[in-house]
Amino acid sequence: MSRSAAAILAFLFAILFAISPAFVPDFGGFSADQFPIPQNEPPVQPEGYAFAIWGVIYLWLVVGLGFGLWKRREDAQWHPMRLALIPSLAVGSVWLAVAMASPIWASVLIWVMLITALVALFRSPVDDRWYASLPVGLYAGWLSAASCVSLGLLAAGYGYLDATTAALAAIFLALVIASAVQSQLGRVPSYGIAVIWALVAVVVHNMGSNATVAALAAGGAIALIWPTFKAWRNS
Repeated sequence: MSRSAAAILAFLFAILFAISPAFVPDFGGFSADQFPIPQNEPPVQPEGYAFAIWGVIYLWLVVGLGFGLWKRREDAQWHPMRLALIPSLAVGSVWLAVAMASPIWASVLIWVMLITALVALFRSPVDDRWYASLPVGLYAGWLSAASCVSLGLLAAGYGYLDATTAALAAIFLALVIASAVQSQLGRVPSYGIAVIWALVAVVVHNMGSNATVAALAAGGAIALIWPTFKAWRNS
């Protein structure tokens, strides 16, 4: 794919991704009855306010990729990031509709989104970070948490684990992924910030109801502060 075509497609898919909630206005997360074992207030789920981060992600990706199309259309440093980001955004554009129909397929697709977003993040240019690596980092960071949450919901919803064990396993997996990515990347603090945001929201959701899950999420958030700070300092 040519650099110009990739720049155009990345921007168009960012717009489609950003407006996709308008086509699925009834989606407010998985409903309890979408699982064989209904998931009412599952401990793995962040508190509802945390999902407002999507507004920032949508806007930042559109602005960043719009800048890239306008100013960096033929830039060789942007091209590898765009090639990985295009499939992630394309899948993201239909994810809400899939989630309404099938939590299993939604989980598969969100992992596809995550893997391609992480590839894009590691390929992101060092320059133009406010338009390239930082928005992609926020996106990939939130997906790192959300993809693990989806596995936790499936594990509890289909009876493989009880709700608390599923939440602990999902949080642990998210911490392993996030710690490895932020440490290996060594830059782009927005990635760690997004994961910390999600973990704090899990703490808020479980305060007073599940101290074990809240404690692990809090400890994980604290542990991620140092590599995130190092990434900010390196930037």
